[in-house]
Amino acid sequence: MSTQPPPTESAAAPVRFRDDVGVELVKHSASDSDVLWAARVSTAGEQSLEELTKDPERSRGLINFLMRDRHGSPFEHNSMTFFVTAPIFVFREFMRHRVGWSYNEESGRYRELQPVFYVPAADRKLVQQGRPGKYEFVEGTPEQRKAAVAAMEESYAQSYAAYQEMLAAGVAREVARATLPVGLFSSMYATCNARSLMHFLGLRTQHELARVPSFPQREIEMVGEKMEAIWAELMPLTHAAFNANGRVAP
Repeated sequence: MSTQPPPTESAAAPVRFRDDVGVELVKHSASDSDVLWAARVSTAGEQSLEELTKDPERSRGLINFLMRDRHGSPFEHNSMTFFVTAPIFVFREFMRHRVGWSYNEESGRYRELQPVFYVPAADRKLVQQGRPGKYEFVEGTPEQRKAAVAAMEESYAQSYAAYQEMLAAGVAREVARATLPVGLFSSMYATCNARSLMHFLGLRTQHELARVPSFPQREIEMVGEKMEAIWAELMPLTHAAFNANGRVAP
């Protein structure tokens, strides 16, 4: 659970390149007992609050039942807020998830954007084969990787130089930012509950236990993997039930 904060604002800041993403848990109100008191109110009324003082392990079977039979609302009575740093193109996919999510992203209208850009890591598969729905990614050659990274770095440097030139000429930040590419790093707060997170993970990660296969872009999957690792520590019984029942959101 870590993040690399953006550098201090400076007109002379050098262009930097990253091949990772950052996810940090800012705050939470999330535990397996939240699922239990929410579920048991249907039969126990106010006595369901007793679940707050009991060991949720004793009700592992109830959590699994709720997940298996897709009784989803008890998984909504919790909250997790993450601070995410990732390329803009990741956020544009991320924000397609609207139900059960809240977002606040840094603004290029109100602050000078920092020169931090994404380049693929050495293990990022570069070449797509096949057709949509039946394609796969393969490694690519060293020459392809070298060409891709060189083209990205050159493009990033030129676009940020143009951005700085416009700012220096007095052009408004909201206008000057138009020259910047989607490989630029941004940051946001993202708040969700366990049910909305499970839906996100079902679509944005690949997993051997998934009942329904998914084919996410690797960079958003990297974010999903970090978020899942944090969530699994907060709600281990719920996470185990999610995996045991095919990683389908209830």
